[in-house]
Amino acid sequence: MKIVVVGATGTIGKAIVAKLEQEHTVIMASRKGADVAVDMTSPASIQAMYEQVGKIDALVVAAGAAYFGPLTTMTPENNEQSIDGKLKGQMNLVLLGLEYLNDGGSFTLVTGIMMDDPIKQGASAAMVNGGIRAFVKTAAIEMPRGIRINSVSPNVLQESWDKYADFFVGFNPVPAERVAQAFVKSILGGQTGQNYEVY
Repeated sequence: MKIVVVGATGTIGKAIVAKLEQEHTVIMASRKGADVAVDMTSPASIQAMYEQVGKIDALVVAAGAAYFGPLTTMTPENNEQSIDGKLKGQMNLVLLGLEYLNDGGSFTLVTGIMMDDPIKQGASAAMVNGGIRAFVKTAAIEMPRGIRINSVSPNVLQESWDKYADFFVGFNPVPAERVAQAFVKSILGGQTGQNYEVY
């Protein structure tokens, strides 16, 4: 299979690539330092990425910036960061990628635990995670040519625990390898419209 991993240079992205690269052709995509450059906030950049890589069997997203901060001081501009970076970015990767995905291919997007298990300062991030889950569930019934679409909802990562422990008080972090396995299930399995929780 020919698989594009957006966010391939991040912690989850690297773990996904490690699981796939032995048996599949993996094209790493990121803002910088990857096989192909892509800015998820720019539809033109997404289009250029697809034109560069051509036809593919799967598109995986392990990226998307979201705003974290107190609700009482959050501005509409802060919230737009989450909408542009994670919600619209992932939706545009699907909308613009449909014509590049081979019959029976798949999209796998990323959500996150705080939409179901809220944390302080996480309202904006939780909102876009929920939006992606709803988009995946609904888009699945309209996907053409046997194309599947799922999302993965990871807990906070063990590898990022030092950075995020204060946000996720009382949570049990999970290894990136376990999160990557859920992406593999989505890519190589047969299910569609699912949100795989890795808690």
